Amino acid sequence: MTAATRPQVNITLKGKLEQRKRTPVTERKDDTALILRRLVGYMAGGERRPRFIRALAIRMAAVALLIAIPFFTGQAINVVSAPGGEVNMLFLWAGLALLAGVAFLILSVIAERVFADLATQGLANLQQDLFARMQSLSLSFFDRQPIGELMSRITNDTETVSLFYESAVSQMIRAIFQIGMILIVMVIINWQLTLVALLIVPIMLFLTTVIQRVSTPAFTKMQEELGKVTGFQEETISAQKVIISSRRQQWAIDSNDDLAGGVFDVATKAFFTSLLQFPLTQTLTMLQIVSVLVVGSLMALHGNIPFGVVISFVGYASLLSSPLSDIANLTATTLNAVAGGRRVFAIMDEQPTVVDAPDAKDFEFKGGHVEFENVDFSYVPGRKILKHNSFEALPGQTIGICGPTGAGKSTIINLLTRYYDIDSGVIRIDGQDISKLTQESLRKQIGVVLQEAFLFSDTVMNNLKYAREGATEEEVIAAAKQANAHDFIMNLPQGYDTMMTERGANLSQGQRQMITIARAMVADPKILVLDEATSNVDTRTEKLIQGGLQRLMAGKTSFMIAHRLSTIRNADKILVVNGGEIVEQGTHDELMALKGFYYKLYMSQFKGKGPAGEAGEVDASGFVST
Repeated sequence: MTAATRPQVNITLKGKLEQRKRTPVTERKDDTALILRRLVGYMAGGERRPRFIRALAIRMAAVALLIAIPFFTGQAINVVSAPGGEVNMLFLWAGLALLAGVAFLILSVIAERVFADLATQGLANLQQDLFARMQSLSLSFFDRQPIGELMSRITNDTETVSLFYESAVSQMIRAIFQIGMILIVMVIINWQLTLVALLIVPIMLFLTTVIQRVSTPAFTKMQEELGKVTGFQEETISAQKVIISSRRQQWAIDSNDDLAGGVFDVATKAFFTSLLQFPLTQTLTMLQIVSVLVVGSLMALHGNIPFGVVISFVGYASLLSSPLSDIANLTATTLNAVAGGRRVFAIMDEQPTVVDAPDAKDFEFKGGHVEFENVDFSYVPGRKILKHNSFEALPGQTIGICGPTGAGKSTIINLLTRYYDIDSGVIRIDGQDISKLTQESLRKQIGVVLQEAFLFSDTVMNNLKYAREGATEEEVIAAAKQANAHDFIMNLPQGYDTMMTERGANLSQGQRQMITIARAMVADPKILVLDEATSNVDTRTEKLIQGGLQRLMAGKTSFMIAHRLSTIRNADKILVVNGGEIVEQGTHDELMALKGFYYKLYMSQFKGKGPAGEAGEVDASGFVST
């Protein structure tokens, strides 16, 4: 299965209507230093700054003790090599070296503990900010982002940052302190040997720069490919019933292997290039030590320096090579974290497209009078979904909305709830332009019951309380009774305390729908939106749901989207939508008398044929039997 054929299968699984063009969030490629500063800021900024500074001080003290060890050792060698050297002085210098080593160990453990705490808190805050930003974004953002891609950024990309926090930051700081302090001591002791020790540094810096330039785009590409894998896996798991019924399990396996192979190829290049730095650094380090030992020994033989200085310099050369090697080893971790951080910050830098105006006011409900006036809308600029739509819903009226798939029915509702802002025209509720109202106050008065009833992995009681904080159990139970849900809830293993599995999979579609209706009743909204709320259920369950809906809708301005036209035949007004325009509006009898588009839709269902809706006959109760 090649990459070229995969989009066609995705359309089969998810439906052409959901294949709006999805564009990835913008990622800048030349901002490595900025990304690093932002990542470290989560670990060392704000209220954590004092602790970070203390950790730096402890780390610096530990490094100073480490650097003192070669000096003490060299002094001990000088005592041994000098004629008539005193044994007491030998033990003194050796004891100081031992004490410095023990103190270094203790301070290093303390510093690592503080850095570990800072890393944990920094990662938690990063993940919290990322999730909070996603919650603040408008629906248009999620329209163009596959769920799997977003999950990859929350999981895979933050995991790379976690590794950076846990190991790279602390070790990088130690390495920088160690290199700087060693160079100062070496210059003070003997600047000639210092120059010998530093001969490899330009070469090492050059190699690091080259490797970084090659590795950085490779790591970024690797994270992008991981996002594709996660997205594909999320999609196929969600569509498992379709895959099994279509006998496409092997296709799923082959496609996943194909995508994973792409990750493998890019990851191999990224890690191979970055890991080349370690053997190169080790080789240069050995050359450095040998050079210092040879040149220092020649200087000692000529009497220019004590032999103890040579030993000290060999120790310093080793201590200098260690942080250089650490930096080389951590290059892959750091570059991978930069690639992950870039993708995380790309989301965090996104801004919602629907925002409250600076002078936005709270919505004042005055009955529920809804007006659409010459409303145009497009999800993608230049591609109109709704064109010049106007209608009016009087307080307490029930408005039915019907039309072919993709006509724009759900879009009208999305605009009423202000999930999107319109391109032109105006939408008013009780004379108030909704674009000038706060989103919170508007949506608080609008209850939505969707076709796909969504339940959280929690108890039935908490799912019902989700609609309104502070709702009492008595209010919840009363709402469940009104929605015809109480009886079946009481028959569940733990009644209202029964835990729902993911998405409420342990309930039937009809039961889930009745719980969502009860949840809307708990919220007690003033305006209702019912998006094909009775589809995909049997006739008996539909009657129960309809009974709950009638009680929920009583006295409220309500909008009902329906494919089965019998469910809206008693509406006060029916809007017939086709091609993004309201082509007809009126009561059922008025529209049937017109013998226009609505008439054709209705008759195609009545006769059990045609593309506009589900086949079936209208029974005596007014429902379409299937």
